[in-house]
Amino acid sequence: MSDDVNKMMQYDANKKSVAIAYLLWFFFGMLGVHRFYLSQTGTGLAILFLTLGSILLMTVGIGFFTIFIPIIWVFIDIFLIPGMARQYNTALATRLGMSAT
Repeated sequence: MSDDVNKMMQYDANKKSVAIAYLLWFFFGMLGVHRFYLSQTGTGLAILFLTLGSILLMTVGIGFFTIFIPIIWVFIDIFLIPGMARQYNTALATRLGMSAT
């Protein structure tokens, strides 16, 4: 019984919140912070580099067009965040040896 309680406490301490992910998306979405929070490091870096690269390219005018790539990507994330959080939490439960919650 103690092992189940320990696993549940570990799960609760490490699960990802959809509400926190949306807050990070709202304030830092163009930097990909919400994806880093949800352990989507590769795509978080892609958004970050696209945004920073576009800002740098704005000095020569190209960045005003390329900035739309991360803007569209971050907008689409509005709909993907719940699934990413669910995927992370399910994988966490599996790693801990629990049934999916």
